[in-house]
Amino acid sequence: MKKILPLILLAFVGLFVMSCDNNDNVVGDGDTISLMQDATGTFSSGNNFRLTQGINIESTDVVLVYRREGNLWQQIPKTYYLDNVNGYPTGRELDYNFQFDTRNVNVETKANFNQSTEMTSSETNQYLTNQTFRIVLVPANGSGSRARKADVDYSDYNAVVKYYNLDDSHVPVTRVN
Repeated sequence: MKKILPLILLAFVGLFVMSCDNNDNVVGDGDTISLMQDATGTFSSGNNFRLTQGINIESTDVVLVYRREGNLWQQIPKTYYLDNVNGYPTGRELDYNFQFDTRNVNVETKANFNQSTEMTSSETNQYLTNQTFRIVLVPANGSGSRARKADVDYSDYNAVVKYYNLDDSHVPVTRVN
């Protein structure tokens, strides 16, 4: 009996040691899973220079939107100052912006000029045609025991992916408008 008592005690202690998890680095509010999806579309007067992508989030969650620019992701809102071109107004500014609610994300372009008639074909191809936006749905840091100030720079796409432990290798792509 004296030989088996230490083994039982060791097994009992081992059970509690293995069942304890001091992993307190939970990111988010505990009820929302961070997700990503890509939306690709062309801005035109026919869609009022707006692309709409359906989503499903809680009213307390956050939407981040990034525009593909080459091999990089640029957070929007973003303003582009277009070159002065003969025959077009000077000081042209093109803005990407977005709004969201619990069901949709609307990405739009606004300009201080007529986007239908006062852009070169090169500018139209670069800024309006087949634009891809990455929509990142993340939990808001609300109140509660798990809440804390976010230690992430949301303007840095790679920092967001790392912070929320997102897999961006297989992001679903949707063609919109």
